[in-house]
Amino acid sequence: MPLKIGEKLKRLRLANNLTQEELANRTGLTKGYISQLERDYTSPSLSTLKEILDVLGEDLAEFFKQPPTEQVVYKRSERILTADSDDKLKVELLVQASQKQQMEPVLVTLAPGGKTWEDRSHQGQEFGFVIKGNIILEVGGKRHKLEAGDCFYFTADQRHRVENEGPFEAQILWVVTPPTF
Repeated sequence: MPLKIGEKLKRLRLANNLTQEELANRTGLTKGYISQLERDYTSPSLSTLKEILDVLGEDLAEFFKQPPTEQVVYKRSERILTADSDDKLKVELLVQASQKQQMEPVLVTLAPGGKTWEDRSHQGQEFGFVIKGNIILEVGGKRHKLEAGDCFYFTADQRHRVENEGPFEAQILWVVTPPTF
């Protein structure tokens, strides 16, 4: 992707609440030249660019630094699967490196008789959507029966766990913030 110097200069100028004329006056350039730069009709010399960036409070190295590419799509083949020793609990991490994110989505699959570990109280919130099957959600000692299509949402400051007491597999889309899986 080609670097659009003019677009970046215009964003910086606007972020500093300057008009083209004010920027021109502070840099000793003309308003017409600033306008041409912002529309990418011309390119500044490095020394001219540095003068403009000094006025805008931006470092030359920072100006050219490209933001990291954000992954938007996560394919099924990229999932990380964990399972308990008797294969009654499977947790699929849906987003790689979600520990670096603000929330962590996982797909929890419970075979009949399967259950999650009892999670101690921790900071954050948890949301779950039952995709299929029936589950028992226990939060703070209270048991709640949920079936496909039901969801839950709670603050994680109480002990909590999920179990599948039904005869069929259960599956839950579970989102935790901050990440804990």
